[in-house]
Amino acid sequence: MPEDFSENEVVRQRKEKLLRLRSEENYDPYINETWDREVTLEEIRGRFDYLEPEQEAKDSVIKTAGRVMTVRRQGKATFADLADETSRIQLYFQLNSVGEKEYDFLKKWVDTGDWIGIAGYPCRTRRGELTILVTEYKLLSKAIRPLPEKWHGLTDTELRYRQRYLDLIANPEVREVFRKRSKIISSFRETLEAHGTLEVETPILSVLAGGANARPFKTFHNALSVEMYMRIAVELYLKRLVVGMMGRVYEIGRNFRNEGIDTMHNPEFTMMEVYWPYCNYVDMMNLAEELIRNAAKAIGTLEIEWNGIKLDLSKPFKKITMREAVKEYAGVDFDAVKTDEEAREIAKSKGLGGELKGNESRFAVLNLLFESFGEEKLIEPTFLLGHPTEISPLSKRDPDDPDYTHRFELFMFGKEVANAFSELNDPLDQRERFEEQARKKAAGDDEAHVFDEDFINAIETGLPPTGGMGIGMDRIVMFLTGARSIRDVILFPTMRPTK
Repeated sequence: MPEDFSENEVVRQRKEKLLRLRSEENYDPYINETWDREVTLEEIRGRFDYLEPEQEAKDSVIKTAGRVMTVRRQGKATFADLADETSRIQLYFQLNSVGEKEYDFLKKWVDTGDWIGIAGYPCRTRRGELTILVTEYKLLSKAIRPLPEKWHGLTDTELRYRQRYLDLIANPEVREVFRKRSKIISSFRETLEAHGTLEVETPILSVLAGGANARPFKTFHNALSVEMYMRIAVELYLKRLVVGMMGRVYEIGRNFRNEGIDTMHNPEFTMMEVYWPYCNYVDMMNLAEELIRNAAKAIGTLEIEWNGIKLDLSKPFKKITMREAVKEYAGVDFDAVKTDEEAREIAKSKGLGGELKGNESRFAVLNLLFESFGEEKLIEPTFLLGHPTEISPLSKRDPDDPDYTHRFELFMFGKEVANAFSELNDPLDQRERFEEQARKKAAGDDEAHVFDEDFINAIETGLPPTGGMGIGMDRIVMFLTGARSIRDVILFPTMRPTK
């Protein structure tokens, strides 16, 4: 018998049972069925953990509710497992405790997957299992579809992501990951607000997609008859707010990039961006360490493990320049490279000829060498400094070496988790860099930065010295919880449609 036929047959039978429940008992579990849940199952476990085997707490009648996960009927007694969002506990129904009519209703109409409210008192069985002896119950909602994998867990990864509700039912550890995600994001907010930073919201739809070098999603606004883009970053709007004298600002929200999907990338992802006037990228380094440490503490530990690698976040984060990393990991001293052609020949000698178009500058080659040989080596939390100006169109130049900028990227486990600048506030320099990016876009670079005239107008109005930073929240959650894929920390990741 095909697997889908078996499930469909169960669904058919359960639908018939629901219709009979309505007609025979005049009972509809979807209409006005409420229950005053006084405590969660986790609270019950905490309050009555003291009970010894065969001990009862008859004076402590409690009311709770949850989903029936298993049912084991034994004549005049029925055992069931009840689960809620916090825990799981055994229920014990006796004919004498609930009455003959209610017990018959239980046997005939209550199934696994159904939601029920119960009242009763805790006890501990001879075998030591904490149990609630039910004295009253109410069927709150019937489940038509069976629980996944007969309640022993859902292991089909594709199905887990497509039908996250089944994943959350079958795998309590998945629910715990998303609770930790919430705590991590709350910790970020608490840390930022402790520094006097105001949370704001900026547009998701715009006529320009700026703030990063990435390919945007396009849409069309019918009323305005104009093509629009979903944001790839919030940077330019937040800096406008600093110009507008809003002070320290931040936003935690969704960005959208029309790029590939893999274990580290999802087209829809969560970023935190923060901007502090009168500060620079060094202040952002200190803030990054504080944010990540506080988030780790919020979920219980500064010692984390991801993909079999352990890190101690209590240690100061390391620092290395891009040129130092390329010298250490690619064996190339870029301070000695003086021409673009020389740099391209070095890249070819390192097996990167296929990555070249033939017109790359030596600074673009430096970045290529780092990404190819150095990035994956930055396992411990490390600030990468000294990015070329050419690849940093929104960052302030290093006055001692104008070909490079006051910028950092933070890496952990060989992956980028943050990007920060001393923000470029020279409108003349910013215009020149936007014009250079526009030339690259015209030459076919889909990820080159757009020219944003209004943003130029804003910083011509006056942007104070400002430090800014963006942190990929999904990756931070991955690393702090040990999740292997970004899909494991996004409740509903982007999936290819089923046929």
